[in-house]
Amino acid sequence: MVALSVLLAAVPAGAQEHAPAPAERANLARAGAPVAPDAFPVASDARVAGDAGRTRLVMDLSRTIDIKAFTLADPYRVVVDLPQVTFQMPPRTGEQARGLIKAFRFGLVMQGGSRIVIDTSGPVRVDKAFVLAPVDKEPARLVIDLATTDRASFMRNLALERPPVRETKRFDREPPKRSDDARPLVVIDPGHGGPDTGTIAASGEMEKVIVLEFAQTLSEKLEKSGKYRVLLTRTDDRFVPLGERVHFARQEGAALFVSIHADALAAKSESDVRGATVYTVSESASDAEAARLAEDENKADAIAGVDLSAEPEEVAGILVDLAQRETKNFSHHFARTLVGELKRATKLHPHSLKSAGFRVLKAPDVPSVLVELGYVSNKRDLKLMTSEAWRDRTSTAVAQAVGTFFSTRLAGSGASRGAN
Repeated sequence: MVALSVLLAAVPAGAQEHAPAPAERANLARAGAPVAPDAFPVASDARVAGDAGRTRLVMDLSRTIDIKAFTLADPYRVVVDLPQVTFQMPPRTGEQARGLIKAFRFGLVMQGGSRIVIDTSGPVRVDKAFVLAPVDKEPARLVIDLATTDRASFMRNLALERPPVRETKRFDREPPKRSDDARPLVVIDPGHGGPDTGTIAASGEMEKVIVLEFAQTLSEKLEKSGKYRVLLTRTDDRFVPLGERVHFARQEGAALFVSIHADALAAKSESDVRGATVYTVSESASDAEAARLAEDENKADAIAGVDLSAEPEEVAGILVDLAQRETKNFSHHFARTLVGELKRATKLHPHSLKSAGFRVLKAPDVPSVLVELGYVSNKRDLKLMTSEAWRDRTSTAVAQAVGTFFSTRLAGSGASRGAN
């Protein structure tokens, strides 16, 4: 077994833990000016050593940074908040289990802030969390030492740690200025991002990348038409909590919300399952697969280390309230229109129109659908979803469905009749 000390070569005497960085409010993609990637410290490698009693994670950095580590329960996680870091890690970093660490993820969670989320095999305590300065030719090193503990002790420590509560009411200080532009606003929501990679293909392609590229292509097509205003919930590889995606659409006065995802099925017997599916929100899922998918997608905040107990009152109300009947009917109308356009452009799932309890679709006043472009676990779907020609063709179909939806709605058609 590799001793923990082997992971730290040339440790300077008296190395001190760095003071925790202040918690920052998570911002959506439109906030903050872009900064050159080389302005940020670079994380280049990481490794884990230890056993079921004590485990150490070490990450190589280009320079020292401040960090803050805290724990979350159910599931057991350790969250490390850092300033914005450029992660240039080897492929598959963090996927191998060792000792107390089942896996770990990392990524951007806000402009100026990154995060490492460590999944643990049980209750742990953070024994040490610090960054060592570079010495000679050795890089700076972020070090997290974990030790096993019992649940009662874990929960006591959790209460004492009081992790920073993210500010989800992001418009309290500076209310949004609604545009005088009368064109309908379409909010496109590329799922996942940052430490939440979404599903990962056997060959390494990540859902968060696939859906962002599709959303950007769709946004360009809608904007070029001149008929709509378009905003994305994220324009880069950062994590946005589910509640903030809903809140953003409502605060901006969205007339339509389209969430983009790509599913995966783990069983080999299901490797032939493929095709796009369109979902609307429902209290009960239309089938077992829809229920499974909604449960998986609704875990996104937990995957990225968000403390769900701090859900603000406004969003909590959205998550438990039934969508208004008119909004549900418009959502169903758009979903049916979208399926009709998609079948001309791509392969559809045999049951291409479904419903389930997706948190991200529960704004009571914004017609919303979730589009699963296909299955990254299916080689044929994956080949299509990573093809520029397919992306262009399929995004055109979605744009056409948006056009049909608004033309019939503005014309006072029977869109609100039929689906209850």
